[in-house]
Amino acid sequence: MNRLFTFLLSILIFSSSFAQDQNYQGKFEPIDNLIPQPNVYRSASGAPGKAYWQQHADYKIKAKLDEKNNTISGDETITYYNNSPDDLSYLWIQLEQNVNKKENEDFGYAFGNVRDSMNTRHMQFLTRAIDFPAGYSIKYIKDSNGNAIKSLVNNTMMKVLLNEPLKSGESLIFSIGWSYHITDRSMYLLSREGYEYFPEDNNTVYLIAHWFPRLAVYNDTEGWQNKQFQKLGEFALEFGDYDVEITVPADHIVASTGDLKNETDVLSKVQQQRIAKARKSIDKPLMIVTPEEAKANEKEKTNKTKTWKYRAENVRDFAFASSRKFIWDAQAVPLETHTVMAMSFYPKEGLPVWSESSTLAVKNALEVFSEAVFEYPYPVAISVNTSNIGMEFPMISFNGGRPVNGKMSDNAKAGMIGTIVHEVGHNWFPMIVSSDERQWMWMDEGLNTFISQRTMEERYPNYPHTESKSIVPFMSGDKSIMRPIMTTSDNDLLSQFGANYYLKPTVGLQMLRNSIVGKELFDQAFKEYANRWKYKHPNPADLFRTLEDATAVDLDWFYRGWFFTTDNVDMELTNVKWFTVTNEENIENKNTITKANIKAENAGENTKDFGGGPETITMTTTPDQAYGQFLSRMNEPKIRKQLYGKNIYEITVKNIGGLIMPLSIEWQYTDGTSEIDVLPAEIWRLNEYEITKTFIKTKQVEKVVLDPNFEFADTDTKNNSFPKVEEASDFDKFKNKSKN
Repeated sequence: MNRLFTFLLSILIFSSSFAQDQNYQGKFEPIDNLIPQPNVYRSASGAPGKAYWQQHADYKIKAKLDEKNNTISGDETITYYNNSPDDLSYLWIQLEQNVNKKENEDFGYAFGNVRDSMNTRHMQFLTRAIDFPAGYSIKYIKDSNGNAIKSLVNNTMMKVLLNEPLKSGESLIFSIGWSYHITDRSMYLLSREGYEYFPEDNNTVYLIAHWFPRLAVYNDTEGWQNKQFQKLGEFALEFGDYDVEITVPADHIVASTGDLKNETDVLSKVQQQRIAKARKSIDKPLMIVTPEEAKANEKEKTNKTKTWKYRAENVRDFAFASSRKFIWDAQAVPLETHTVMAMSFYPKEGLPVWSESSTLAVKNALEVFSEAVFEYPYPVAISVNTSNIGMEFPMISFNGGRPVNGKMSDNAKAGMIGTIVHEVGHNWFPMIVSSDERQWMWMDEGLNTFISQRTMEERYPNYPHTESKSIVPFMSGDKSIMRPIMTTSDNDLLSQFGANYYLKPTVGLQMLRNSIVGKELFDQAFKEYANRWKYKHPNPADLFRTLEDATAVDLDWFYRGWFFTTDNVDMELTNVKWFTVTNEENIENKNTITKANIKAENAGENTKDFGGGPETITMTTTPDQAYGQFLSRMNEPKIRKQLYGKNIYEITVKNIGGLIMPLSIEWQYTDGTSEIDVLPAEIWRLNEYEITKTFIKTKQVEKVVLDPNFEFADTDTKNNSFPKVEEASDFDKFKNKSKN
């Protein structure tokens, strides 16, 4: 016992001194100090706790689109359910349209200062030379008895001061009347909604989103999520049921969240017959409004109106598009328990690509996401064509990508299809698995991109898709301006926005699935997370804990490095030693010390290749004292016999980039064959900066390569090989090309 204690003590002392000497950062330490502690609302397993609660808000809205003045007005009645344990004396309402007021912050400045030869649109972004009457006009706020309710507006948030507190477990009915001028999307940077004007035929496509005053989230982790809308960070919203009436010009076609409830009032008999056929068409889309009909519709404008009525249940938002320019096609997509209608709405400018590709892309997304996450629950999934945007809402998305004179390059088409798949995928993240986009954008963008890229890989294998090497140019960038994934989107640089919230989380999840946890186990765990938090509000800690809980894999080291730091992967193969064992035993009697000659590379010196051959060292019989109190002995001659004729290779790897990862080692043999060994990340536990590992190989090695399949986003592959690579590898050529 004393000997064991002394041994453990020596390790402890060594580890302590090593930590001090090497500036130890605890890469394998738990992340408990970085995430909220579990409680009755959110369990240590990552599941909602027994006391979990969330608010609920139902809306009844009557809205009117005024095409002549480009305005929209509405009256809405909200029923708000206080399921929290708290009494509320006020509510916070989101007023996103106020973000476009001239005095508010805009991100035009982020794209540079005034300079010579500046285009006029860029100057408009910077100066807002043309003013616009943006923002809400609130006509009234009143309770169910018609009594006025006082409010205070702070930029994009409105504080509703209740006449009496809303107690825990009770509900409140109140109404708001409002209107605003719809923005011209071509005039505003990062415009997620508004109208697009087509001068050639003097018509407009309206994308109506963030259009009605909506309840902010009140939850157990933040209280009110009332961060101001600054365009980059998106939304945190409560679930509810919607009854919406939309009055538009009678010749408009409307695409909307929800189930159309008055089809016979707004569609012609021919259109009704066509959509009835489309509900049975599982092989291809059918036209509901043909290109010829849409073109004819553009030429005549009416002063009459129609009201489209929709019902949507258990959604966190509502959006719609309206235009007389719309061509409309639809197709049935049978899923396991119900059939979804995949639909596309697009102007003639989208032909022929949109009629060929949009609804098919919606169908592909529905099928792959339903298999990978959970079945799509809603009756419709819609893709609407517009310019310069990809934006998602429940059951409907606005997607850019448009041919020029009817033609589109392969890259542009791939981008268009990828956008549609991605935006449809947002129905799962965050429209159902409802994370806080304003706080943690990566939780919807990254998780959605992870599955949307699987969709592209499976259904569009000839198109490019995200993989580990995609993130290398970003991760080898300037660390002084780089921020971790766990940063709110409004505080990150625009130049890093896509990489930090889309690509890096996606690559991280791909690594976990493909190389760290394993596909079957990871897929089950990912589904567990999604199903646990379906129609609820998860935080990063809930995802992190669930993936560990459902895999029995300690992933804190991965979360800490990949999500909380800006470290990169750069493993250097610093040394390879080569040994062989020859059969040169001479045993004269039982007391003779048995020796075997082992040859190693030039007395351990690191040469440029294996040309020096193996070096001789001595392997001796183990002395009795080395066994301690064990009375049994290993069969040492048998062990040596197992080594005869084998090649022993000792490799040393340094962690240059700071981010620990598993080690994938390829052995290329002199006979032209190869094999790969994979060491888990835990090999770095005792020393996070350098490791040494010994391997026995039957064949003679010609070359050793780390991360041969670019699984772990190593930023410098020139130091991954022995013998050293003199010329840039194919991967480095890819990396340099991506930077340029």
